[in-house]
Amino acid sequence: MGARAGRGPPVTDDGGAMPAQYLPIAVLFWTLAAFTLVILALTRLLGPYHPTPSKTIPYESGMTPLMPARRRFHVRFTLVAMLFILFDIEIVFLYPFAVVMRQLKLFGLVEVLAFVLVLLVGYFYLWKKGAFDWE
Repeated sequence: MGARAGRGPPVTDDGGAMPAQYLPIAVLFWTLAAFTLVILALTRLLGPYHPTPSKTIPYESGMTPLMPARRRFHVRFTLVAMLFILFDIEIVFLYPFAVVMRQLKLFGLVEVLAFVLVLLVGYFYLWKKGAFDWE
């Protein structure tokens, strides 16, 4: 008897063929891709298409654009985004911990303290950069 005798199913190589259980997903994907291409082609063929210079300019709430769309933004926008992630998304991770806190005991407490420590590092970084100084 070999080393694997009686230990789980035998390993077979089917030459890289796709397992039958993934076939419905592949059929769905290719059906949706074909449907999308057909709809795009039909709108292009059947719909009106008369490009003019006034139709191809950027549209901003019915007003003529005042400056180029590709301009530099102040770093404060990035800091605000970091603040959002830091203080909003953390609840997504802390809420499940609060639900099972009694079952996790000391291990859970250590893990959540490590998580809060990482959040505090981000908090102090933003504080140092002046993200909390709203002008």
